[in-house]
Amino acid sequence: MRSDPLKSSQGLTDPTSAVLAARRTWLRAALACSLGVGISGWSMTANAAALSVGKPAPPLVLHTLDGRSISSRDLLGKVLILTFWATWCGPCREELPLLSAYAARHAKQGLEVLAFSLDGPDDLPAVRQVAAGLSFPVGLLGSAWAGEYGRMWRIPVSFTVGRDGLLADNGWDDKEPVWTLERLERIVTPLLR
Repeated sequence: MRSDPLKSSQGLTDPTSAVLAARRTWLRAALACSLGVGISGWSMTANAAALSVGKPAPPLVLHTLDGRSISSRDLLGKVLILTFWATWCGPCREELPLLSAYAARHAKQGLEVLAFSLDGPDDLPAVRQVAAGLSFPVGLLGSAWAGEYGRMWRIPVSFTVGRDGLLADNGWDDKEPVWTLERLERIVTPLLR
């Protein structure tokens, strides 16, 4: 004999149906989370959509290769570039030396760069080799998610934060996000004055 689906879904007949309904609800929630959908139904990538130039930049902590933790909040009063890259990314490898030289030239003016590598722990020797030639701290991001900056689906990508802690440049908005000298002069140099 089959039970009435309406009664079963309300848990009015068989006690095991309540357990099955709870399992289904839990599995749906787990599946939604694994697909990047939060409890409220909004995509986790919606966080990145909330980034807005002129609004407070979300905090982010770099866990450096030498074991330090550097919080973007601790760098308030400095101009900050958060850059995301990987050893396997050709454009990243091309822009890093340029960004490093620019950062070294402008460090006394209050420029800081935090570099988040998307490489995995197995690639740590290659990351260390690249980092050895850079003038700024490097760390492994640990996953493709960077807090409220969202999922790093396109690299290189960078975000620039002014001395006031407000987002000055949103890398997701740039069609050509690779740093060039012209782009650095246009976006970062005015913030250093």
